[in-house]
Amino acid sequence: MKKLVCMAMVAVFAAAGCGGGSGGEDVLRIGMIPNQNPEEVEAQYEPLGEYLSEELGMEVEVSVPTGYPAVVEAMASDRLDLAHFGGLTYVQAKERTEVEPLVTEVNTYTGTTNYRSLIIVPADSDIEEVSELEGETFAFGSVSSTSGSLYPAIMLAEAGVDYRTDLEEAVYTGGHDATAQAVANETVAAGGIEDRILYDLQREGIIEEDAVRTIDESEDVEGYPWAVRSDMDDDLKEDIATAFIEIEDPELLDLFRAEGFERVEDSDYDYVDEQARELDLITAG
Repeated sequence: MKKLVCMAMVAVFAAAGCGGGSGGEDVLRIGMIPNQNPEEVEAQYEPLGEYLSEELGMEVEVSVPTGYPAVVEAMASDRLDLAHFGGLTYVQAKERTEVEPLVTEVNTYTGTTNYRSLIIVPADSDIEEVSELEGETFAFGSVSSTSGSLYPAIMLAEAGVDYRTDLEEAVYTGGHDATAQAVANETVAAGGIEDRILYDLQREGIIEEDAVRTIDESEDVEGYPWAVRSDMDDDLKEDIATAFIEIEDPELLDLFRAEGFERVEDSDYDYVDEQARELDLITAG
């Protein structure tokens, strides 16, 4: 794909001093949570920046920091205008600044905006039930990950296992791909992972299909929200939402494992907010 002159890939903290879309300038600063290897994610999303730049008629800067909290911090400190959050990082960001969700992806696996979190164990593990994980090692992704941290903690709690006190060790791998590897390699007894990412890792041969098995899955999880600062110009908010909804390029849709995009509202993340508070996961720090 031909690279637009106005497209720039920059580090999230280097964006300070740029005008920012919400301030009436012609630069839109975008941040992405690094749910897998940050360097790979940043390279993958260059075409999205090019597309939005063309559709919106403005310069677009895309960044993928090394940790989930950095995206929250950048939005809270006015260094981002638009962010691709998970549900948990979205509610964490709301604690720090005024933000609102615009759209989320329609999942190719379900045909809805929902996905699920899984608890997986090595294929030859003797563990069959989540309750058996008490006293075992468990791999979460980032502490701020919705499907890699929050929902696995919910599933553990529903089985009577408090992730804060009842595990031998809670290991935070930083990403879903690292969690899958840790479980497949039997470095940990179990781990929490987003279903779509596991399926992709298996399809790509990164994780052998017979290396892990699922012992529990969550209820439906609302998709990753694209959120903007609330002080952004209303017309620009609408233009951004429309640009996502009108994406037809198969390569762009494949980036998000999406059939398309739909509107979302703040209330769609009420359950995430409630459970994050219950499980001490509401802060971004």
